[in-house]
Parts: sequence; C-alpha cells; structure tokens
Amino acid sequence: MYIRILGSAAGGGFPQWNCNCPNCRGVRKGTLNALPRTQSSIAVSADGVAWVLFNTSPDILTQLAANPDLQPARQLRDTAIKAIVFMDSQIDHTTGLLMLREGCPHEVYCTDMVYEDLTTGFPLFNMLKHWNGGINRFDIPLDGESFAIGGIEHLRFTAIPVSGKAPPYSPHRQDPHVGDNIGILVTDERSGKTLFYAPGLGQMTSLTLECMAAADCLLVDGTFWQEDEMAVAGLGDRKAADMGHLPQSGPQGMLNLLGSMSKPRKILIHINNTNPILDENSPQRMQVQAEGVEVAYDGMRIELN
Repeated sequence: MYIRILGSAAGGGFPQWNCNCPNCRGVRKGTLNALPRTQSSIAVSADGVAWVLFNTSPDILTQLAANPDLQPARQLRDTAIKAIVFMDSQIDHTTGLLMLREGCPHEVYCTDMVYEDLTTGFPLFNMLKHWNGGINRFDIPLDGESFAIGGIEHLRFTAIPVSGKAPPYSPHRQDPHVGDNIGILVTDERSGKTLFYAPGLGQMTSLTLECMAAADCLLVDGTFWQEDEMAVAGLGDRKAADMGHLPQSGPQGMLNLLGSMSKPRKILIHINNTNPILDENSPQRMQVQAEGVEVAYDGMRIELN
C-alpha cells in the first residue's frame, strides 16, 4: 500500500494567512525550525497507479502539482484519482472539490450526515451539478462492513464512526450524529497490512482504540498540543474539545493513549498552526519523538508491504 501525505496542517494551513502567532511569524521570517504545511489531505493506492483521495482541501491544486503521481498524463485530460472519500464535511476538507470541477463527475464516498451538510448548509454538491452532473455519490456503511471502491484493486475500506463536531455551518453543529466524523481502516488484501486514518478525534471509544492498536500505521489527529492552546496563544477561549479534537498532552491525551500501542507506526496529522510540535526544536516536539511518534509533513511517503 502506498500513502502520500498531500497536506498535513489543520484548517488555515501553516502559516495561516492572517495569523502572527509565534509559530506563524517565525516560519515566515525563517527564525523557526519548521516546515510550512498545506491543509490536511492524503492519497492511498495499492499499485501506485490508481489512487483514492481522502478529503479535498482548499490547497488541492498546489498539492496535486507537488505530487506528479496523481497526474500521469496518459491522455489529453487525465488524473490518477479514481475516487474521493470525505471523512467529514468541514470546510478545510471539502472546499477543494470546487477546484476539481473540470473533472466532474467525480466518484464521491461519504456518510449520510456529510451528504446532508454538503447539500444544505454548504450545498457544494448542488453547485457542482452544473459541471457534467457534479458527483456520483456512494454511501459509506457505518455498521462495520468493509466496502470496495471501483477502480481500486486489492484495497478494502472500513469506516469507524468517531466522536467529533459537525462544521460550524452545519444545521446540527450542537446536535452530534453518527456519521458526522469517521475514521477509515484501509486494508491491503494481499499483505494484510492496514492503515487507520482519522484526522479528527474528539474522544476515544473502545472501538476506536481497538482499531488503532491493531493497525500497522496510524495517521491520527494532531491538531492541538493542549486543551487550552487557543487561549494560551491569545486567539480565543475555545478549547480543543469544543472543536472536536483530542490534544496530545495530558493524562487522557493522544500521546498517553498511543504509548500503550506497540504495533503501529504512529504519525500525527492535521496539525494546527498554534501547536508547538511544529517547531522541530521545541521540547514538545522532542517529547513526541522520544515517545516514538512522528509528525506528518507535506510530501511524506509511506509504504506498507
């Protein structure tokens, strides 16, 4: 299985265009040992030829240009993307679909709740109907049954409902539903190797922990270092939990939970611009590395075989 990290930052990217927090200011000035990052998205393939795109960030055109595997140029109009899977309906995970309108109709997999959001509060799918019909939508089962994706051989996909928040624009932002956010277990049927991908995790359930511990590779929520990170940065009083994210630090934080898992390769993704782990010289980054956890970066390549 081939995995490409197209974008590794949370919404707004890094540096965020209007932010002058120490991280953003430092990376702009070149005084911080940190890599700029675009907004979160990955691509997965069994053969390096046909790819599934997970989320379409607003930075998708930049990400595709940086990953020539996804533009094989076999004919006048071409793409290696066979399907798109939405993990949620957040603006930073879906808006890029508008940038791909020339390729419509797209094969799009999403839950009923995501479909509802993207046809009501943010009617992205409705707008795209004017480009060759827009999308061909496929439902994602939430009962633990795996599913295949057309044009993608040897890979099976299993959705795991996870705790999180619907987007701020959603009519049910304060009324959570199963299917608002999912993790995905991707299984290579040839090798048995598995990837668990969940860029948004608000709380851990026993099912989520079980899936994570059994996977060969984890790409999981690395948004915030601490629960009150936004307040500490002087950027508001919303806590990590208010935004549907589990911070890395603390007794019930992501690092503590990952520490009990011996099997998977552990990688944090969807990292907010305020998170000190972006600074490669920070004590927080050193703690992450000391615990055997990696920090995703744009262009990172992973192979499971």
